[in-house]
Amino acid sequence: MLQKFALSIMCLCLLIVSSCSDREQSKTKNSPAKDKDRTRLVTLDPGHYHAALVQKGMYEQIDPAVFVYAPAGPDVQNHLKHIQSFNSRAENPTSWQLKVYTGDDFLEKMLAEKPGDVVVLSGNNRKKAEYIKAIIDSGLNVFCDKPMCINARDFKLLEQAFNSAEKNGVLLYDIMTERFNITCILQKLLVLDKELFGEPEQGSAENPAVVKESSHYFFKYVSGIPIRRPGWYFDTTQQGEGLVDITTHLIDLVMWTRFSEQAIDYKKDVAVKTARRWPVMLTRSQYEKVTGLPDFPDFLKGKLNDEGVLPNYANGEMIFALKGVYVKLAVTWDFQAPEGYGYTHHSLFRGSKANVIIRQGKEQNFRPEVYVEPVPGADTGSLAIPLEKALARLQGIYPNLGIEQEKTGWRVLIPDEYRAGHEAHFQKVTEKYLQYLTQGKLPAWEVPNMIAKYYITTKALDLARK
Repeated sequence: MLQKFALSIMCLCLLIVSSCSDREQSKTKNSPAKDKDRTRLVTLDPGHYHAALVQKGMYEQIDPAVFVYAPAGPDVQNHLKHIQSFNSRAENPTSWQLKVYTGDDFLEKMLAEKPGDVVVLSGNNRKKAEYIKAIIDSGLNVFCDKPMCINARDFKLLEQAFNSAEKNGVLLYDIMTERFNITCILQKLLVLDKELFGEPEQGSAENPAVVKESSHYFFKYVSGIPIRRPGWYFDTTQQGEGLVDITTHLIDLVMWTRFSEQAIDYKKDVAVKTARRWPVMLTRSQYEKVTGLPDFPDFLKGKLNDEGVLPNYANGEMIFALKGVYVKLAVTWDFQAPEGYGYTHHSLFRGSKANVIIRQGKEQNFRPEVYVEPVPGADTGSLAIPLEKALARLQGIYPNLGIEQEKTGWRVLIPDEYRAGHEAHFQKVTEKYLQYLTQGKLPAWEVPNMIAKYYITTKALDLARK
């Protein structure tokens, strides 16, 4: 009991020291001198644990002194606790030095002081596009968690921000972690293998050539700890609806896989055909369990139905054409996974010779697996030789990969050493962004594809609401 009390006091003292809102302590003249060869991070208004995951490990290129600007409240305190847990863990502890300013003028204070080079954004999405535009206009780089915008008005601001970034010579980039998932990487490499995959299908609205579907849960565990979502997370005017949230990852993977390193012009290459949305119904007790708050806040009470239940429009489905290729995306949410169940993911790319599929369901024990199957009507044996050749090429990049024949095709055998978890992907995408900072530019296709991605999400939302 005494040990637990002492530990609590120690953590409290560390937080008080690091997050003191006294303005004098936050002045950059009192901050440690920056190593001129290192990038310095600024975290602005962190309200999502993804902001902390950027700092789950250390980087040679990043200065350990990180500046945090935020309004006072539970969001910033939770962020500080996450960073403190990384600093104090037994295995591979980090050594971040947080310099925290809390106050209602946190954005103006940060823009006036500019203590860093890169601003990390991950939190309430209501003003995110405004933050991005203001930061980019001030000449700072932005490393942003998805989504960058959640409605058509903010999409216009985002487009302006990208134009400003080009003029100011700074990099605006969103954190697309799924590109570092081994199953997504293998699916892409197999789709790009023409000897195996053949020519990519175009599909139709009734039979899309690309299908991506995923299921998610509001209550889950992160690093073994029950997640605490902020109260505003369930207000779609602050978090965004399902059509503009997880779908950003799915659209990004479609472009990254099917149109590898090709620029997408949303004005001529994109046509959103259909979209729909439907709610998850959340009770007061469920809201309390995941937020820790005893009741719905006032900004949600006006949205409750007659039974006092909150309709949260987290579910969505869309069909769109990308350079003539028909794509179907669907994202569904529930409060908590049933016992023995987990996240599911289904990803299909259809070719003239083969279909390459990721399945993550009960049959796979909710672990994603990659499958290669002949197109309907084709002989299974027709893929044997092309698949062996494709595997040999992949083994040059990922040794110890294998294949196993099943009733409908083959499953790629992926060693556990390549199955890094979602949290580890944040370090990978951060390292990629640091590489771009060193080069002083993003690949030519990245910016138009980010713009196209957020055009699709916000256009689909408008369509679904009609």
